[in-house]
Amino acid sequence: MSKGGRFTALAASAILLSVVSLVSLSSRAEERGNPKTTGYPAVEDVPARPDKPAMTADEQLKLKKELSATRDRQAPKGKVSGGVGQPVKP
Repeated sequence: MSKGGRFTALAASAILLSVVSLVSLSSRAEERGNPKTTGYPAVEDVPARPDKPAMTADEQLKLKKELSATRDRQAPKGKVSGGVGQPVKP
């Protein structure tokens, strides 16, 4: 093969390679229509409020009384250690 033939083959190969690479780039640009998802909800995306509250006011009051009674039963009675008395209820 002569120098002119090699140069022509090399030039044709370079042109073919550049066309192939441009076609692959344009197909990638078309694929980017969908944004990446991070798995986290958007800032303004808040869940809907539940139809029924977790606890009614009566249930909350009953639970507070039970917790207070349990705390009072667990507190040491009549013992004062280090000058500290009964715990103060919040």
